[in-house]
Amino acid sequence: MFYLTLVICLLASIVITPIVKKLAFKIGATDKPNQRKVHQKIMPRLGGLAIYLSFIIGFLILRPEDPYALPIILGSVIIIITGILDDMIELSAKIKLFGQIAAALVVVVWGGVHVEFINLPFGGQVEFGYLSIPLTIIWIVGVTNAINLIDGLDGLAAGVSSIALITIAGMAVIMGDGFVVAVASIVLASTLGFLIYNFHPAKIFMGDTGALFLGYIISVLSLLGFKNVTLISFIVPVIILGVPISDTFFAIIRRIVNKKPLSAPDKSHLHHCLLRLGYTHRQTVLIIYAMAAFFGLTAVIFSQAKIWGSFVVIAVLLLMIEVFAEKIGLMGHNHRPLLKFFRDIRFSTIKDR
Repeated sequence: MFYLTLVICLLASIVITPIVKKLAFKIGATDKPNQRKVHQKIMPRLGGLAIYLSFIIGFLILRPEDPYALPIILGSVIIIITGILDDMIELSAKIKLFGQIAAALVVVVWGGVHVEFINLPFGGQVEFGYLSIPLTIIWIVGVTNAINLIDGLDGLAAGVSSIALITIAGMAVIMGDGFVVAVASIVLASTLGFLIYNFHPAKIFMGDTGALFLGYIISVLSLLGFKNVTLISFIVPVIILGVPISDTFFAIIRRIVNKKPLSAPDKSHLHHCLLRLGYTHRQTVLIIYAMAAFFGLTAVIFSQAKIWGSFVVIAVLLLMIEVFAEKIGLMGHNHRPLLKFFRDIRFSTIKDR
């Protein structure tokens, strides 16, 4: 029944997406080109609704039993309504944030999805106490917005989200969490069906309806799979979501360095930098897919490594991320502290000779 449900979700998404495309044009949920955007014509942007409807169909068929099921569904309704309204009338940032916090509150306060403590690798425990709820809400809202920020090229957010869902489902299989496996797989099948229409050249965008929903569900599933565990294990979902999280992190650094508001839009995100380097639209998307897959594989290796091995993996990964970010100008072409440090060491070594 499980595999049949996944096939039904995939087919439902393939069938529903063209219907949603027509609906998007009728209700004005379209994306007009401007100087910040890559596309050159008006595009429908309600595609996330097809993903969500397919997900609901799969959920009703499979009916995975878990105390978190109903809160997750209710929270998803709030996030979908927020996304649909934004795709139609472009909500203000404050109202969008309010919708995201409301959805997070449902699963955190009512559903009880929050990280209460973390076991330290060398003994001891960090209790979050009253900070447990706000920290979990920050995680959900942060990941939701991170997925939304990378939704800048055809098939990019859908593909990166699919890779994250594959990794989360795989890790849940290892940990024996059937509910996370079921929900992640249903969302994955629904997203892949939509990706057929969304990959370059896209016929429809997922819009905020899709980006917010995928970010919300991925953030919640990652918490369910790794909450109340060791510090090492808690880092796993951060690695899985390495592409959107690092892109968001460097965007914040970039705006601080350039003395711009954190909410100020720009054309210096990961996909923008790769396009400027001369890669085609499709090549850029495939490169970022490969990066997401690399993060997913690293997360699996990290989870199976010994404590000291985990520290080595993290150190190497952080070094690679920083060097790559500076190479492509993710923080701006003039902000390259690590590359400058390496260059100074090389020049001093040559001079000493």
